[in-house]
Amino acid sequence: MQRQLQLVMKRVMDVAVAGTALVVLAPVMLAIVLVIRVSMGSPVLYRQRRPGLNGRIFTIYKFRTMTDERDDCGRLLPDEVRLTRVGRLLRSFSLDELPQFWNVLIGDMSLVGPRPLRVEYLHRYTPEQARRHSVKPGITGWAQVNGRNCLVFSRRLALDVWYVDHFSLWLDFKILLLTLHHVISRKGVGVDQNVREIDDLGIYQGHEHMNDIAVDMERTTP
Repeated sequence: MQRQLQLVMKRVMDVAVAGTALVVLAPVMLAIVLVIRVSMGSPVLYRQRRPGLNGRIFTIYKFRTMTDERDDCGRLLPDEVRLTRVGRLLRSFSLDELPQFWNVLIGDMSLVGPRPLRVEYLHRYTPEQARRHSVKPGITGWAQVNGRNCLVFSRRLALDVWYVDHFSLWLDFKILLLTLHHVISRKGVGVDQNVREIDDLGIYQGHEHMNDIAVDMERTTP
């Protein structure tokens, strides 16, 4: 009963904070839209399907940070080549994640929870790791404030499950404060991290064209 009450209060906090953030940060987001439009053209937003609560698929939104440049065979060039200066700046301050406040407002995500990863990785989780989907995914999470880029995948997923088992409003508040500190100090930012260096589970294997998993697993966002 206490957990259910806290989940209700968590949703109230999500709506209040996300709604306020979308209004207060509207000028910043509009400026980002204009800069992306001028520097990279359309589209301004990056959309992708991700698994949410209980594995339900939803569309996540981010500001676009890379071009869609391809080689002569039509394959996308490596991320480090397609990542623009504007995109690098947005990622370094986690500004590309701001549209996810909309995901929070409509109920697909929460402010705090395990980061939503790609649908393609669902079948690679163990039953224990899959428990990360028993709560809503978050803009930031326990793993993001406890190592971020320094953690291998297995440790990150373990921290996600730990959050599921120890959820409380006080823990969410603590994570939000730590997140704010990490964003301001830019602690643990790894814009050009090679996913192979931290993938100790083989999650990335067979998906070499999907290199942005590293970004989604490790990012701490505002």
